[in-house]
Amino acid sequence: MKSQKHWFLVSLFLALALVLAACAGDGEPTTEEPDDSAEETESGTEGESEGAADGEGGNLVIAIPSDAVSLSTQGSNDVPSSNVAENIYEGLTKLDANQEVQPALAESWEEVDETTWEFKLREGVTFHDGAELTAEVVKMNFDRLVDEEIASPRAFLFEAVESVEVVDDLTLRINLQYPYAPLLSVLAHSGTAIMSPNIIEEDANGGEVDAYINQNPIGTGPFKFESRNPGADVVLTKYEDYWGEPAKLDQVTFKVVSEQSARIAELETGVSHVADNIGPNNVSRVEGTDGVHVVQEPSVSLAYVGFNVQKEPFDDVRVRQAISMAIDKEQIIQGVYNGIGIPAVGPLAPPVFGYDENVSGLEYDPEAAKELLAEAGYEDGFTTTIWTNDNEQRVDTAVNIQAQLAEIGIDVEIEELEWGAYLERTANGDHDMFILGWSVVTSDADYGMYPLFHSSAVGATGNRSFLEDEELDKLLDDARQETDPEVRQDLYSKAQEKLVELAPMIYLNHSEYILGVNDSVKDFYVDAQGIYQIKQAYIEE
Repeated sequence: MKSQKHWFLVSLFLALALVLAACAGDGEPTTEEPDDSAEETESGTEGESEGAADGEGGNLVIAIPSDAVSLSTQGSNDVPSSNVAENIYEGLTKLDANQEVQPALAESWEEVDETTWEFKLREGVTFHDGAELTAEVVKMNFDRLVDEEIASPRAFLFEAVESVEVVDDLTLRINLQYPYAPLLSVLAHSGTAIMSPNIIEEDANGGEVDAYINQNPIGTGPFKFESRNPGADVVLTKYEDYWGEPAKLDQVTFKVVSEQSARIAELETGVSHVADNIGPNNVSRVEGTDGVHVVQEPSVSLAYVGFNVQKEPFDDVRVRQAISMAIDKEQIIQGVYNGIGIPAVGPLAPPVFGYDENVSGLEYDPEAAKELLAEAGYEDGFTTTIWTNDNEQRVDTAVNIQAQLAEIGIDVEIEELEWGAYLERTANGDHDMFILGWSVVTSDADYGMYPLFHSSAVGATGNRSFLEDEELDKLLDDARQETDPEVRQDLYSKAQEKLVELAPMIYLNHSEYILGVNDSVKDFYVDAQGIYQIKQAYIEE
């Protein structure tokens, strides 16, 4: 039994500052820690492995809370999907452990001018189906990403791009509409990762968008797709012809186990090697189990309660402010999260570029909340609903909020939805209040604010609060077009101050990722975005 906790917030912040100083920008809506249903499957049960003493081989079984929504790089914006896609596909760039931009499928790049970037692709890279990586293939992917008929929820990543042109077989040029500081980190996002041209062409031959790709995901990554049982598991195997250093594992199984207690039981009995989201209240239980340990990592994620600001009574800013002031977040952090995580005053975690420690959120003040409600015409309160999926911490948060709002006369009914339906219905605006999360996967405020609050991002992109505010839009537009880090910081500070006034959501906390891992698993970790890093992992027998 042992415990691991990698505190790297300070070094992460310094690394971000260096990257941003170089105007490179930095590094699944996404939403975080969803749950789904699970059933026993043939592949991956019993957690069998044949790991070798030299650090090669084995079948790593990861018990996850939810199934991937899509296996297309452009088909979803959630963390479970990104965790699978991360190993099948690759982008032009990648972020290292310090969140610095590094070469990936692009071996180098040059800023020709402030709106033109040229990328040199690696030679000899092949997709899992044998297709070759060329500039034309990358252009095909990027053009598809912004195709309105595809309607990708990740199209916003390329809003700054005017055009993509092929210079030669291995040289690509990206022309921007305006200077865009986060470009290089955006190209590390799984939403801009490159799919095989063959599956793109097959998918375009008819039928539902991404239907073929979801059955046949093919990229250039260290693992290739083996099988999928929806709602049960996704199995990947080692890609032997990988262009870089090959993976050590023979196979990885992402096994859907929705119940937190069941994931822990799988870890304790050796059925799974890794149990994701074991919950803050179960840390001591896992630490006390022989042969396993806890991996606990700070995140750049946000847990929040959102309002549908276009629905009564939440279309009145006074109501939103009142509810925000009526919620004691510390009570939730201590009671639900067992004190783990950083209290949030806004959408950005401290390591994210753009975070401003001087911005003050709405303070807990139930008496002032009652006065605001009365001023808005709801002195007797009202009845509403709060939605959640079956994530244990979110359900407990909903119960806590229900009790706290009852004290100011607001009657809250809790509704629990299946993960896929939850995403779809909140994207459609069917909700009143909802509990969700967002991971700032680029570690840049542009990704932490633009998709959550810009009026162009309403719906599936990320703005499920349906907030539309011209002043805030301008601040976010100006900030993403500014290359001077100091000016960008000032714009994001103003945007955060504006969000305090608009109160589209209650910012709860910046959580930590807590996983249980078998001691036989070596060189496995989860990054600040919640993405498993398994390329160099192996099982030691």
